[in-house]
Amino acid sequence: MNGAPDTPLVLAVPSKGRLQENAAAFFARAGLDFVQGRGARDYRGAIAGLPGVEVAFFSASEIVGQLASGAVHLGVTGEDLVREQVADADERLALLAPLGFGRANVVVAAPQAWIDVRSMADLEDVAASFHARRGERMRVATKYVNLTRRFFAEKGVSDYRIVESLGATEGAPAAGAAELIVDITTTGATLAANALKPLDDGVILRSQANLVASLRAPWGDGRRETARAMLMRIAAAQEALACRELRARLPGGAKGVLEAAAAMFDATPAFGEEADSSGRVVLHAPKQKVAELAAWLLAQGAERVSVSALEHVFSARNALYEALEQRIGKK
Repeated sequence: MNGAPDTPLVLAVPSKGRLQENAAAFFARAGLDFVQGRGARDYRGAIAGLPGVEVAFFSASEIVGQLASGAVHLGVTGEDLVREQVADADERLALLAPLGFGRANVVVAAPQAWIDVRSMADLEDVAASFHARRGERMRVATKYVNLTRRFFAEKGVSDYRIVESLGATEGAPAAGAAELIVDITTTGATLAANALKPLDDGVILRSQANLVASLRAPWGDGRRETARAMLMRIAAAQEALACRELRARLPGGAKGVLEAAAAMFDATPAFGEEADSSGRVVLHAPKQKVAELAAWLLAQGAERVSVSALEHVFSARNALYEALEQRIGKK
């Protein structure tokens, strides 16, 4: 358990469907390609070019249990599953990075015909009235039992009972199995197709796939070094996706430009350089601010501004590993 080189770090990733495809693509962008031993039915694999890693393929739901128990070190799964399945998630797990896929919201949805119900406060009034008239509590169909209970308690809604959903939750009101639902949605189209509407303040969780670390797993020296190498590549790929490189030459020199670009556009010198007398400027900026920054550089006298996408941006500081080490403790 002291991190011997032959003791692998175990990375759990989804075993099928869109989540598996997205996870594989995410790691591939970081130069971490999955290799499955004997084909698609082999549930153990490796990462090409990165020794010391065993890739384990589970369902997204199983990954949460594996992480919580410490059976795997890192995993890719949805935050909704983490918050639903692990009551003390912040003590057992560390959500290191959102991965940008698997986005969905866990929401409270009521029938569209309930025109006077727009908020959780309205729902509490309806629930009390429902109980008084019928002598029974309003039913909420959901797979997210724990998230529902916590959220309803926070909102002061108590006159309800949960009906655990085993099938298509959105069909429960129409089938007469429940009055409203708590379910996951991406566009809201399925809710609308079932004559349901999300409440204005009924978003319980805005979820997406996350890279999650187990705080219960054994983190010996070898596994830490393997995690450091993996997370360095992931951080470099994430940084590259989030920014663009701009190059320009300012005829009057670059004095003051770097400071102004940092203050106005969150831009940073690509190589940490000071302003040089030639007027050459190489900046990294958030991609959503590139057009504004380019226009500003042109206004400062640049004749041309070139913009390039980046594959990786490696940094001396490994922020993802620092986040992990902060939770598991330094050696």
